[in-house]
Amino acid sequence: MATDIATRELRQPMDVAEYLFRRLHEVGVRSIHGVPGDYNLVALDYLPKCGLHWVGNCNELNAGYAADGYARVNGIGALVTTFGVGELSALNAVAGAFSEFVPIVHIVGQPHTRSQKDGMLLHHTLGNGDYNVFAAMSAGISTTMARLNDTHEVATLIDNAIRECWIRSRPVYITLPTDMVTKKIEGERLNTPIDLSLPPNDPEKEDYVVDVVLKYLHAAERPVILVDACAIRHRVLEEVHDLIEASGLPTFVAPMGKGAVNEAHKSYGGVYAGTGSNPAVREQVESSDLILSIGAIKSDFNTTGFSYRIGQLNTIDFHSTFVRVRYSEYPDINMKGVLRKVIQKMGAVNARPAHYVSNQVPEVEQASSTQAITHAWLWPTVGQWMKENDIVITETGTANFGIWDTRFPPKVTAISQVLWGSIGYSVGACQGAALAAKEQGNRRTLLFVGDGSFQLTVQEVSTMIRNNLNPIIFVICNNGYTIERFIHGWDEGYNDIQTWDVKGIPVAFGGKDKYKGYKVTTRDELTELFANEEFSSAPFLQLVELHMPLDDAPAALKITAEAAASRNDKK
Repeated sequence: MATDIATRELRQPMDVAEYLFRRLHEVGVRSIHGVPGDYNLVALDYLPKCGLHWVGNCNELNAGYAADGYARVNGIGALVTTFGVGELSALNAVAGAFSEFVPIVHIVGQPHTRSQKDGMLLHHTLGNGDYNVFAAMSAGISTTMARLNDTHEVATLIDNAIRECWIRSRPVYITLPTDMVTKKIEGERLNTPIDLSLPPNDPEKEDYVVDVVLKYLHAAERPVILVDACAIRHRVLEEVHDLIEASGLPTFVAPMGKGAVNEAHKSYGGVYAGTGSNPAVREQVESSDLILSIGAIKSDFNTTGFSYRIGQLNTIDFHSTFVRVRYSEYPDINMKGVLRKVIQKMGAVNARPAHYVSNQVPEVEQASSTQAITHAWLWPTVGQWMKENDIVITETGTANFGIWDTRFPPKVTAISQVLWGSIGYSVGACQGAALAAKEQGNRRTLLFVGDGSFQLTVQEVSTMIRNNLNPIIFVICNNGYTIERFIHGWDEGYNDIQTWDVKGIPVAFGGKDKYKGYKVTTRDELTELFANEEFSSAPFLQLVELHMPLDDAPAALKITAEAAASRNDKK
């Protein structure tokens, strides 16, 4: 009776699951990744009613990777798993999203709240009555935990979790017990959208920091801009673009920041990654007397083994929660407001021409008589073939380092997992990215993945077929884990893999009528394939076996691997 009375008092009664999914739709989510399980099945029934598409992945790890790729293109993603066995399988992917500032709402279907209170010996538990242990595992890789156990606070918890996911650009964890799915809450709250705006900076503090930044900027003779991943994740690309336009300063990106700026712009100077950089890029950045560093993540693979040669005394760091000017740090101030005011107040600065980056194949490769597809030849050639608005995903390994040597057309989105570096990530991420691309008007999606990495998560090719996605997948066939070989164990069996009939895999997944495969072993064959208009238009899923020498790798990978091997070997 009490429940009936409470329901009658609600102005717009709504089931908890519907409220949650409508809020996700409100912030831009259109597809939900995950795997069904008995603790989330009833909740999944609400998806069509809320305008959401259920993807249905092959396993939870891949689903997490896919939600990550989807979020990087769409702005935010969502993942649904079941209690215990499902959520634990997804933890690696969610940890990667946390590491690299990717906003994913992770929803976990849980047993009935009464069963949890009674400590019942249910399946998917550890058999000890502890129903908090798995949530505790996720706490360290979630910016907010929302446990939906009480109708009085459900709506507030949901709204806060989604807001925190967006603002902090990191995963959040939401539990949804089976009995809470159909509980009634006030739906009128949906009439007020979640406030996704950044908390404003203190105006006086912001003005002070802007004045300090401008003092050093106007005094600099050779200033440059260096853009990295957190400029993308924390949504300041509009400010970055306006800063480049207003200042005319030479602009470079770190590897994780690839795609953050318009690489067709005259001010674009290339990828800076310490000793792994083009010599001219390295010279211009390292000889600068002031670097405006926006959203930096100075990890080993992002800096070619910590080989940056730029001092903090010549650096101003802009981040989502602080600004650091030389050695003075200003906490609790976000870069978005500071950058906007710097642009407005800047005036003229000393801007020198940027080093010009082209997609011209190096002369030594042009003069070579070999038909072998080398990395030095491949990546400039790929740059010539790419189109405006493409999405390009590169796997940890040769592709991740090789893509540095391309100059993108405008509006290209680049996806890689440089910091977390989970091998196999890119295949799942490609599925999510291709789905987001389809929702945005079918942007072309390209994946470059090594044959070893491909074997870890190949099942998501099946999900691509099932969801009628049309990426072009290049599997670099070079007989195993090349990046691992360069670090250690060149001839050891643990870096070898079983050779697969790669281009035949989609047929085994039932994709015969929605798929076309190619085997490419020479430069002429790849040049001819790139000239094929049907292939380049990406009308359906296509997979290319791209055969390359086992002992060939981008120069930056070799340097980074040598540094990693040296650190690993320190006594």
